Amino acid sequence: MKAMIGYDLMETIRSTNEWMGATARAMASSPAWGLAPHPMFQMMAAWGRVAERSFSRMVMKPDWGIRAITMEDGTDHLVEEETLLSKPFCDLIHFKVHGRAAAPRRVLVIAPMSGHYATLARSTVTSLIPDCEVYVTDWKNARDIPVSAGRFDVEDFTLYLIDFIRHLGPDINVVAICQPAPLALAATAVIAEETPEAQPRSLVLIGGPIDPDAADTEVTDFGSRVTLGQLEQTVIQRVGFNYAGAGRMVYPGLMQLASFIAMNADKHIKAFQDEIIAEAKGEASDQDRHNIFYDEYLAVMDMTAEFYLSTVERIFQKAEIGRGTFTLRGRPVDPGRITRTAVFTVEGEKDDITAPGQCIAALDLCTALPEDRKASHLEPGAGHYGIFAGKSWRNHIRPILLDFFDKFSAPVSEVQPKTPTRRSRRAA
Repeated sequence: MKAMIGYDLMETIRSTNEWMGATARAMASSPAWGLAPHPMFQMMAAWGRVAERSFSRMVMKPDWGIRAITMEDGTDHLVEEETLLSKPFCDLIHFKVHGRAAAPRRVLVIAPMSGHYATLARSTVTSLIPDCEVYVTDWKNARDIPVSAGRFDVEDFTLYLIDFIRHLGPDINVVAICQPAPLALAATAVIAEETPEAQPRSLVLIGGPIDPDAADTEVTDFGSRVTLGQLEQTVIQRVGFNYAGAGRMVYPGLMQLASFIAMNADKHIKAFQDEIIAEAKGEASDQDRHNIFYDEYLAVMDMTAEFYLSTVERIFQKAEIGRGTFTLRGRPVDPGRITRTAVFTVEGEKDDITAPGQCIAALDLCTALPEDRKASHLEPGAGHYGIFAGKSWRNHIRPILLDFFDKFSAPVSEVQPKTPTRRSRRAA
């Protein structure tokens, strides 16, 4: 039985580092050192500011911060965040734009639940609001959810998506970013089988591991090297006494963050060294590129142990979606049942997390979907983050998606599907 003290120890280490940063900043910034100026004090104060800010962000949920948007005609409109559905592990939120008519395009952004908050997709959401009615899955930190709320694994995640899509109606365009892509495909398949008329208008899968075996990455290699027993022993902890979820088994956000940073340690170390030097020179600011990125990147959330372990086992190790063997509450889920929803996949040429080939595999799984309702895009030179945020997203991918939404904007009354089969890419 895992003790809760391990979780509290991690939090103690984090808070101690935050305190050390604050202490160094306060001490080295004292005016008294002006009597004996020395670069050492500037560097100490700079290190303190960067350390304090970094470690404090690790336990904060970032705010969406979308207060207003400017339309093409130059008018500003206030934006209100409203909750449409609230479930124990996720809220379905809508960004309501005051003073404008409802946008004809309606988009559900399924944010990843892979260690970061949904706000990681803030730039994606912000860029879509001027042209769309935008809805987002705002996943909750597992440490804040009481044990009495029950468990939450990949099947529960899929059921949440089914409820959200059905609630929004068949004219919704679904955009799944990274981790939820395979489960969004599964949710669409379930809806297509149970209530064909409720299928969403389109489904966009961005950098998702539909078939992890299609192209190896460090992530897929890790999934094949370790056993679930090893993961449970090394990374699963019980939430400590300071949170509402005390006693819940989770994969802690702080431990996930250590893994994220270890994947590109040299890059992160250099970024922080450069920021400390910029602080010492007086060239850093709250809104510089480093702080904007790391304020979000360092804000991590806990995942339930069952969700993390079932994701590793069923999505990566067994590749159930790619092999067509995924089940939901004991019932087979067949993407070949999708007959109306237009499916579009987006991949990045230099994506080292979900390599090209993994996401486009979804198109082969949709065996009953007419070819003219399938499309894909490979973004040259883009990495994983770039295909849903940054220059590649803004200049290339976003306009393509808006055109894709418009192409299939008319309701589908009759579609002549191909004969659905259980054939998958692996069997091909």
